[in-house]
Amino acid sequence: MTILVKRLILLDDFETNTYLVWSKGDKTAIVIDPAAKPRELFEEIKKLSLDIKYIINTHGHADHIGANRTLKKLTGAKICIHSLDKELFSDPDKNFSSFVDIKVTSPAPDILLQGQDEVSFGEAKFVVIHTPGHSRGSICLYGHEMLFSGDTLFFEGLGRTDLPGSNQSDIVHSINKKLFKLPDKTKVFPGHGGFTNIKHEKQYNPVTLF
Repeated sequence: MTILVKRLILLDDFETNTYLVWSKGDKTAIVIDPAAKPRELFEEIKKLSLDIKYIINTHGHADHIGANRTLKKLTGAKICIHSLDKELFSDPDKNFSSFVDIKVTSPAPDILLQGQDEVSFGEAKFVVIHTPGHSRGSICLYGHEMLFSGDTLFFEGLGRTDLPGSNQSDIVHSINKKLFKLPDKTKVFPGHGGFTNIKHEKQYNPVTLF
């Protein structure tokens, strides 16, 4: 089975990665972290003839949920987030949008995720890994030798832990004890920045120094 991934950067100020994910033999898809510009994102969805089943937020910060509301209206997809981050949807102070004078909110989630839940769409199946640290409800999605790591693991870096609700010990544990247990060949698609893989990060990521 071939899993296809399209990355879009729709929020230039934060360079947040938004991903469309689907299997080659099926047009059922998910959107991971729709950051902004929902109509531009929807045009890409139509161009690819995708049927969006889920909108999955790896966490509830504003730069990862900004297009939720309009994209849900346009696609009818179900919004999913970990239960510990659901309160960020309705509070611009907690999702930090108020600090840049933009009041971002999202409709309530349709599905509350937990660690070890399975997300299936078309021929694809991903497992939810709960990776607290950047936020209490941060998650990653793992399957088909791919990891969508949100703001937990970056290319030679890791997510911020100087924000309310974040915790450095938690993110170090999440990466070292959960993500670095995945196969070395696992390709990593982070919430910001370029792609990497688990083998490279085990060798060069500064999290190993904590």
